[in-house]
Amino acid sequence: MKTIAKLVLAAAVFATGGCSSYYKPPPPAFHAALNQAYRFDSGDVARVTVFDQAELTAAYSIDKAGYLSMPLIGDVPARGRTAVELEGEVTRRLANGYLNDPDVTISVEQYRPFFIMGEVAQGGQYTYVPGMTVQKAIAASGGYTPRAEQASVDITRQIGGEVVTGRVLASDPILPGDTLYVRERWF
Repeated sequence: MKTIAKLVLAAAVFATGGCSSYYKPPPPAFHAALNQAYRFDSGDVARVTVFDQAELTAAYSIDKAGYLSMPLIGDVPARGRTAVELEGEVTRRLANGYLNDPDVTISVEQYRPFFIMGEVAQGGQYTYVPGMTVQKAIAASGGYTPRAEQASVDITRQIGGEVVTGRVLASDPILPGDTLYVRERWF
């Protein structure tokens, strides 16, 4: 009898140890990305304002290759750049033979979408709204299915050129371009 109890206890410890090794908390950079300046990427729309130049002032989409295409200066690399960095590049190019002392301001007109899949009513691509949390994203997708694990969600995001996945609570914020995966619960 004691041998069986020891085997059951050993199996429980082994099973629990196996489960805990599967879950890895997100690295510090995962949450640190929430406090960094926004960086443009494909799917974003940038609002470019060039003072006293109505024909250049417009909303420009960032294409699949990560470029913003403007009249006169052509394709400007935007992927991975902040609004301030992009302003500097556009200003430099416009000043190079097109305008005297251009005054350029760039902001985000529309964020790239986020994606949600797994145990939600309607997985897919959704419009990102600033301040969005996991819970709001799940609500936008029609809510959880009856089999959904509701305690936490896996988020995959790109940080500094690397794809990182972390498990977070429903109250955690999301970023544009994130992919949320709602797991199936065990019981």
